[in-house]
Amino acid sequence: MKQRLSVLSLLAALTVIACVTGAAFAQEADTMPAHPMFERLKPVLRYDVAKPATPLTTWNGSFVYNKKTYNYNMVGAAPSTGKSTTTPVFIIPVVLKFTGKKGTTTFSPLTKLKNGQTAVSSTTSSPIYNNLDFKSGGVDLGTTQYEDAFQRGNFWSTVKTKTGYHQLLGKPTTLPTLTLTVPSADGAVATEFGITVGTADIDWYDSQLQSYITKHTQIVPNSLPVFIIYNSYLTEFGECCVGGYHSAFGSSSAPQAYAAFSYISTPGIFAQDVSALSHESGEWMDDPLVVNTNGNVVACGILEVGDPEEGFANYGAFPYTLGGSTYNLQDLTYLPYFGAPASTSVNNEMTFQSNPFNLKVCSNGG
Repeated sequence: MKQRLSVLSLLAALTVIACVTGAAFAQEADTMPAHPMFERLKPVLRYDVAKPATPLTTWNGSFVYNKKTYNYNMVGAAPSTGKSTTTPVFIIPVVLKFTGKKGTTTFSPLTKLKNGQTAVSSTTSSPIYNNLDFKSGGVDLGTTQYEDAFQRGNFWSTVKTKTGYHQLLGKPTTLPTLTLTVPSADGAVATEFGITVGTADIDWYDSQLQSYITKHTQIVPNSLPVFIIYNSYLTEFGECCVGGYHSAFGSSSAPQAYAAFSYISTPGIFAQDVSALSHESGEWMDDPLVVNTNGNVVACGILEVGDPEEGFANYGAFPYTLGGSTYNLQDLTYLPYFGAPASTSVNNEMTFQSNPFNLKVCSNGG
């Protein structure tokens, strides 16, 4: 997500001979061959809107790589303070409907799964928002949430003595469902990765999310609204499949950050269960787009901590069991991967899962 069109998307685009036409969005039609992608949409800011009373809590840091200083802005309090910060979370189920020759096809995150849960309840019960004992580099980072454990490992050289540091996500509050009928020009029922899914254009979809946030005044900049679609992907310039993205919009002085992800119920498929959410939550935390609206720039692009891992086996995800359910959480890269001193992270690790063990600085595109 270091740019509007992801690296994988660019590579795929270069191999496409035929032009993409409106037929790519025809209802109940196959799209181009699927490519797993994530995205970061550049914030859309307004300078005529007053600063909200509750901006997102963030802190600023920097590191030097090849004699150049790189500055970044991250969510929460600085690890050096030893303080714990909790960001309120809202979960918004998004129902996508497609009308075609065979009638209406609906993809709803409120659909019951085989284990009796829904995609929504499975998400809120996951290690993204609940505690497990996490280890990285052989070091116990504590019994906490996945993203917090990652960030503790990211700054372990500081956190090991400032043990009170945490960046937590609050117990999610589920808001009213957003039901969208996807126009034929912007979406399709398609077969991607061998399964039937809904697809919707990312720009059309994003405009619906911003409208929803604007109408729900309980969503304020110090919170994180998370939108979930079920067995569906987003498309970009007619190409599938975007599994999630994050962005921000609103007041230029305190934008509203938000995230969106796909929950795919088929095991082993791109964006299965909460893997895309683990990717987007980590990237929101380390690159929230509320101060540096072009993103936290590093030597190899943008400080998007999930992107370097998405091209590996199982799309960089690792299984964890909690409450009898298995969740696939995507590995995330530590700051040393982007050029910070190796001693910054736990045991000089490059990634939370040490995947792969011989990963080099910016070696997979950043």
